[in-house]
Amino acid sequence: MATDNKLVVIGGDAAGMTAASKVRRTQEDREIVVFERGWHTSFSACGMPYFIAGEVSDADRLVARAPEVFRAKQNIDVRTRHEVVRIDVDDRSVVVRDLEHHREFRESWGELLIATGASPIRPDVPGIDAEGVFSLSILQTGIDVHAYVEERSPRSAVVVGGGYIGIEMAEAFLARGMEVALIDMAPQVMPTLDADMAEGIVEYMRAAGVSVFLQEELARIEQDEAGRVRKVVTEQRSLPADLVITGIGVRPNSGLAKEAGLELGASGAIRVNRRMETSVPGIWAAGDCAESHHLIAGEPTFIALGTVANKHGLVAGTNISGGEAEFPGVLGTAITKFNDLEIARTGLSKKEAEDLGLAYRTTTIEARTRSGYYPGSGSIRVKLVVEEESGRLLGGQIVGMQGAGKRIDTIATALTAGMTVRNVMDLDLSYAPPFSPVWDPVQIAARRLV
Repeated sequence: MATDNKLVVIGGDAAGMTAASKVRRTQEDREIVVFERGWHTSFSACGMPYFIAGEVSDADRLVARAPEVFRAKQNIDVRTRHEVVRIDVDDRSVVVRDLEHHREFRESWGELLIATGASPIRPDVPGIDAEGVFSLSILQTGIDVHAYVEERSPRSAVVVGGGYIGIEMAEAFLARGMEVALIDMAPQVMPTLDADMAEGIVEYMRAAGVSVFLQEELARIEQDEAGRVRKVVTEQRSLPADLVITGIGVRPNSGLAKEAGLELGASGAIRVNRRMETSVPGIWAAGDCAESHHLIAGEPTFIALGTVANKHGLVAGTNISGGEAEFPGVLGTAITKFNDLEIARTGLSKKEAEDLGLAYRTTTIEARTRSGYYPGSGSIRVKLVVEEESGRLLGGQIVGMQGAGKRIDTIATALTAGMTVRNVMDLDLSYAPPFSPVWDPVQIAARRLV
C-alpha cells in the first residue's frame, strides 16, 4: 500500500535534488526518498572537461552537495547505487535494484518525480567498447577519464563529435599536451549555430593545433592485443588514438516512463505540462528526461542543459509541495569556449527559422569586444535573426574573443521580453572602453536590421 505523503525521486542530480530540496524547505515532515544509480548527487557535469584539463584540482569541487549532506542536514533519504528498474502505476510503487548488494525491493510512493536525465549516444561501430574509449555523462565518467590520463599519459586523443562536449574536450586534451584530432560526420562543428558562424571556430581550432576532419563518419575503432584503443578509422583516414571521447549527442532516459505508460513527445522525452506534470496523475518529470516549451518556436522541444534542469526541478518541487509555479519555456541559450574563443547562441538559428516556415531577415556584423584602442580588444561576430515584418527578435549567435560570449544574455533577455531590433538598439547599455565600444556589438547588429 502506498504512503500517500511519501515523495520518491528517481535521479539525484540537478532536477531531482533541486525538487527534493524545495519540498523539504516547504514541508519539514514529509518523507522524501531519492534513488540514484550513480555514486554522486548534485554534481556539475559541465565542469568535467575542466577537471580533466587540470584547471579544476579535485573532482569533489564539482559536487555541490554530497549525499551525506542531504541526509544529515535536510533529512532527505538519498540512496546512491540504487537503480529504479520499473514503475508500477497501479500499485504506486517502484522496483529498485540495490547495485552494491545485488538485491531488488519495492518502494511505495504517494507522488513520484522522474528525473532520470539523459545518456550519451554511443556510436554502434566495431571497437566502441575498447579500453580508453569514453563518453562523458555522470561525474564518475569524468573521474575515469582523468584517472586514465594520469595513469596512462596518452600521447594522442581523438574526439568524435563537434558539439559542446567535443569542443571542450579537444581544448582539455590540447591543454594536457596531447596530439588532438576531432572528427564529425556533419559539414560543420557546433550544429546549433549557422554554418557561417561555425566556420571561424574550425579555423581557430586548427590554428591552435587540433586536426579537424568534417564530413567524416566514424567507421571503427581498432585496438591492440590487450584491448586498448589504438586507432580511429573513418572512410577517409586512420588516426592514431591512445584515448577517444565520443560526444555525438544525448538522448533522454525516458524508458522507465514509457514502460509505465506515460506519454512521450516527438523527441522521445517525457511529455509534461508547464507545471511539470506528466500524463499520469501524481507523477512528475523534470530535467534532461523531460520536454520543455520553446518560447520562440511555440512548440515542445528537448534541450538538455543544466540551467534548464535546475529550473525544471524548482518548478516541480514547488508544485509537489502545494505551491503554484509554471515553467515558462526555453530558448536554448548556451555558451562554451575553445581557448580564448567564446561561442554562444540563443533562440532560433536561420535554419530553424526556415524549418518553421517563418519569414525572417538576418545580419552578421564584425566588431570589437572593447574600444579598438584599448589593450586586449578582440574581434567579435554577432548574428541576429528577426521576424520579417515586425522586426521581432528571433535568435542570435556570437563568436569572438574574451568578453564576447556573455553578451548572449542581452539577446536572451530581449527574446524573453519579445523585443524588436529597434528596442534592442535603443537599450541603455553600459559603456566604458575596457568593456565595450560606444555602440555595443549587439546593438550594432540590431541597428543594421532597423
